[in-house]
Amino acid sequence: MPDDYDSRPVRPDGLAVRRLRHEHGWAPHALIDAIGEASVVSTGLRATITPNQLQGIEEHGERVPYQTLCLVASGLGCDPVDILLEERNEEESA
Repeated sequence: MPDDYDSRPVRPDGLAVRRLRHEHGWAPHALIDAIGEASVVSTGLRATITPNQLQGIEEHGERVPYQTLCLVASGLGCDPVDILLEERNEEESA
């Protein structure tokens, strides 16, 4: 069951990701490196994302597996919830 949960697609808040990256003073490649380093520290294995994935997240809010959201959050040093876009159902906003 955890694998299903980790692969469930979520929509990151691209503006929050970019804002946090800028707060660190990082270019995109520096965040990608930080993600890999955080992954090694937490699991002993290097996992990261591609520059295209980061661009898709920041510029288009592209859906990613929850596991990828967690990777990005670990690189930024934040909780995954901090970079998760809160989506509303159209029924709720009516």
